[in-house]
Amino acid sequence: MNAVATISRPADGAADIARLRGFVTAFADLVAATRDEGAILESGRALLSRLIARDDWLPEQFTRPHPERYQQYLLHCDSRERFSVVSFVWGPGQSTPVHDHTVWGLVGILRGVEKVERFRRSPDGRLIAHGEQYLREGEVDAVSPRIGDIHRVTNGLVDRPSISIHVYGANIGAVERATYAADGTAKSFISGYANGVIPNLWDRSRNA
Repeated sequence: MNAVATISRPADGAADIARLRGFVTAFADLVAATRDEGAILESGRALLSRLIARDDWLPEQFTRPHPERYQQYLLHCDSRERFSVVSFVWGPGQSTPVHDHTVWGLVGILRGVEKVERFRRSPDGRLIAHGEQYLREGEVDAVSPRIGDIHRVTNGLVDRPSISIHVYGANIGAVERATYAADGTAKSFISGYANGVIPNLWDRSRNA
């Protein structure tokens, strides 16, 4: 198992939104410089690792779990929809269905633990389990149709929420994707987002 980074949290709970602004700006520079998926995932992993190394920047309204289902909060969508940044919040025991993404993605664990169960499709269309992994604070995972795109994610903690920060190569809430039954039968869905507002990254009036 990889070494797990130590996450720094603020004593007063104040959100340092400038960290998210800097991340968004750097990621925009990255996707402007290259369209190569491998390069984006490699450099993007480093950017996301630096973002989640501190837990002092995510506004509280984008950390709230729902008692019945996980929440996907939009934090930023590139104006040309080249990438989006979201926070996933999992209540204790909550899980996704088996699903795909259809685009590249990076997942960084900000708080807690996520259990990831991976699947691949057999020649006859059935889903075959392809390993599982527990991701912990500070760790970053990647998905894409090229490297593996079908998985199920569960909060690895039974007594408190977990939060992960995801970056996708599209406006993920508007992408048509699929969930999968055990026999491989696909059902289309578009996830949308749980929030009606997004963080204001660009107001520097309080020197954020």
